[in-house]
Amino acid sequence: MGDTLRAGTTSIAGLLEIELAVHGDERGWFAECFQRAKLAEQGFPEFEIVQQNVSYNREIGVTRGIHAEPWDKYVTVLHGRVFAAIVDLREGPDRGKVATFELEPGRALYIPRGCGNSYQTLTTDVVYSYLVNDHWSPDAQYTLIQAFDPDLGIDWPIGPDRAIRSAKDIAHPRLAELLGQQR
Repeated sequence: MGDTLRAGTTSIAGLLEIELAVHGDERGWFAECFQRAKLAEQGFPEFEIVQQNVSYNREIGVTRGIHAEPWDKYVTVLHGRVFAAIVDLREGPDRGKVATFELEPGRALYIPRGCGNSYQTLTTDVVYSYLVNDHWSPDAQYTLIQAFDPDLGIDWPIGPDRAIRSAKDIAHPRLAELLGQQR
């Protein structure tokens, strides 16, 4: 946690890790989670926010994803801590590349469209927030893959036997199946 917003590059092109400005005292803390002008000075892309979503996760081990939507996302954890795994699912030589992070208040990620987003809760009562630059639509084109696909090599803190997942997320194809479907 720092005293100013700082954006840094990662191993995936366009994926940014942001250190948030967090100010605390005996009462608690205040965080500046997003400030367009300060981030733009550091090369942050144009990002017009049109929707904010919040996901509440009651238990440790809730695992969501991997979902790649047709919009960019800016994700923050407002309460708790998560293990985040981002997979580049865009066409190109880095397709299938994975980057992992631990997020809690004080850290954020900018995830470009076409990169799959997933996370696993490491504490109870996680509040996960994401800003997006397009409205949700059931007609949008989504790319979905299995979070525990062994070909991705993601070292999840909690394995598939103890992870809490939706039936839909469990049914997603593996990356190899997805690539086979797209040929």
